[in-house]
Amino acid sequence: MDEHKENIHAEEDVNVKMSATREEEEKGKSSSSRICPEAEPAAPQVSVSPSQSNSDFSHPVYKEISLANGHINRMSMDQLRVKLAELKLDTRGVKDVMKKRLKNHYKRQKLLQSAAEGGPTDTYYDYICVVDFEATCEEDNPSDFLHEIIEFPMVLINTHTLEIVDTFQEYVKPESNPTLSDFCVKLTGITQKMVDDADLFPDVLRRVVAWLQERELGTKYKYAMLTDGAWDMSKFLNIQCRISDIKYPPFAKKWINIRKSYGNFYKVPRTQTRLSTMLEKLGLTYEGRPHSGLDDSRNIARIAVRMLQDGCQLRVNERMHGGQLLSVPSSAPLEGAPAPRNPRARE
Repeated sequence: MDEHKENIHAEEDVNVKMSATREEEEKGKSSSSRICPEAEPAAPQVSVSPSQSNSDFSHPVYKEISLANGHINRMSMDQLRVKLAELKLDTRGVKDVMKKRLKNHYKRQKLLQSAAEGGPTDTYYDYICVVDFEATCEEDNPSDFLHEIIEFPMVLINTHTLEIVDTFQEYVKPESNPTLSDFCVKLTGITQKMVDDADLFPDVLRRVVAWLQERELGTKYKYAMLTDGAWDMSKFLNIQCRISDIKYPPFAKKWINIRKSYGNFYKVPRTQTRLSTMLEKLGLTYEGRPHSGLDDSRNIARIAVRMLQDGCQLRVNERMHGGQLLSVPSSAPLEGAPAPRNPRARE
């Protein structure tokens, strides 16, 4: 539903920009806290507060990283490929992507060495949970069209092993408009029988919560939600909760918008952050059926894994507050999503 979401929610960027200044002011009043995730026994890591990792650049290790970056900037495309191959790193992608990959390889090596000597390092979420809803739609959606979630997929990434370790998928029966349009069926591959045989959203959400709880997310392990754009949480989930007369789930109130992260990390404009373009620029091809929620989620997860491999520190960058979509500034304290709990009725 990538292109269709673009058409539906083009106005969201304006809402985020209008809210960003107020959000920065609110965050500026908050004190930062040290957050130390419990790593898996097989993959111990050194934790450090966000303020230390983001602002303490006086350590000599950062001068070494800067010198390495300057050398990499002067390398040709062929030189980059040779060096990446020599280091047994991925040689796919455009020149800027390869430069970023090599720079972050050296950065990780230097920071790991520094951490062993008691110097600065960085920390990651233990898990990232990718969500990409499919929702009811028309070929030309009227402005007041209520998009109801009809597929709830999740793909779980272990950030220590950089692997997709689990998936969840259920179809959802729509309430307000139970009959799918021909356009929706053709776009998503979800048939009328699939949704007729499915449960209503609150029941599916309870099983989502149970799935997250079974994996001890938000209790033993720190995690964050990740989406391809803002609309999954700010529009689809928000609308669905109103239709189902339940409160918006706290675990989904903050998330990583991978389009923002990708654009900021690889220094590319918004026009180059669509799913198909991100895959292409990273030297990847789409796997599965486009507009299948689970397949879209898997491909988004592949992008996230590649970005982590390239050294990107994926961080929450958007949130819902009072029904509004807000940006989360990079200076905000790093924190994971709360432990999931069952949906509650709206008051």
